[in-house]
Amino acid sequence: MRIYMIGTKGLPSATVAGAGGVERHVEQISTRLAKDGNDVFAYVRSRAKDEHRAQFQGVHLIHLPSIPTKNLDTISHTFLATLHVLFQPADIIHYHGVGPSTLAWIPRLFKPRSRVVCTFHSRDWQDAKWGWFAKLFLKFGAWAAVHIPHKTIVVSHVLQVEIRKQWKKEVDYIPNGAEIFGPQGTEELKPFGLQPGKYLLGVGRLVPNKAFEIAIKAYKKVKSDFTLVIVGRDYHASVYGKELHALAKEDMRVKLVGYQSGRALHQLFAHCYAFIHPSRSEGLSVTIIEAMAAGKLVIMSDIRENLELIDHSGIAYPVDDIDQLARTIDFVLSDPAMASERGRRAREVVRKDYSWSSVTSRLETLYKNLLQERL
Repeated sequence: MRIYMIGTKGLPSATVAGAGGVERHVEQISTRLAKDGNDVFAYVRSRAKDEHRAQFQGVHLIHLPSIPTKNLDTISHTFLATLHVLFQPADIIHYHGVGPSTLAWIPRLFKPRSRVVCTFHSRDWQDAKWGWFAKLFLKFGAWAAVHIPHKTIVVSHVLQVEIRKQWKKEVDYIPNGAEIFGPQGTEELKPFGLQPGKYLLGVGRLVPNKAFEIAIKAYKKVKSDFTLVIVGRDYHASVYGKELHALAKEDMRVKLVGYQSGRALHQLFAHCYAFIHPSRSEGLSVTIIEAMAAGKLVIMSDIRENLELIDHSGIAYPVDDIDQLARTIDFVLSDPAMASERGRRAREVVRKDYSWSSVTSRLETLYKNLLQERL
């Protein structure tokens, strides 16, 4: 199959400013699809590092420019990618995210032999960084992602049920994933002054819907010599990012260590005591799955997408409830045996239901079925 991916900032995700769950998702599935013998092409933004790289692990990279503003970056790049793909021998054109999906009608209309797929990753309009017009546009993108393509994929059962109720449409569920990696060294912890098993970890973009200010405020109420480490980039140098840095300076136990990837991120996951994920909205959190794959208990907000993942292996608290989060952290720190047991249980959940290999296999089957229908 000749498969074209649209909607990612760039590959590999570790080199891309502002990379998030979509980039990691596209990287994992596209490289595996290529390894299975498919011709896979990914549209990436010219500003991404390694912009002259023609391939990444078998995936062909097509570099196109974009308008580098918060509101126009994604849609301008998607528009150019959509025009470009019209002239390619594409079997599958796969849009990722509700914003890019607004343009899926173009290949449906002008390239009828290709099969168009959209993945609904999250309710992006709930992100506080967007103004009213952008939120309205993203809500239209949700409608487009459900109604325009030949197939719509959602990454959580919660989204699947919501779409069925709101639009009476059936969509396919294929989740995010993670790989269970082996023993990790500790040398990458030293620059941060961390000791294995003596810190709590949070990972995500420094944006309001990730709610890291709740984690910091809660941890101030906890009496412990553990460190709270938050990994993530403040992509747009936002007011919110400045607020987090100011809060962190008020407690020497809190460290914001910026964006991390590769071996450094693996070691941070592998050696944390537990993982904290206080988000207000998600599609299906890649970072929670990665923490579970590392064998860690996850303390998380009780939004439905988070609860879908844990299968009794984590602990949830009411979203934005600082006092309850502080009590939950105290409880987890007081019982290392419980934390370890739930971490082992979490890893088995990932091994059973969320491996990238099984995710890619399900996606490849969906593609093949679409092409069979075309005949």
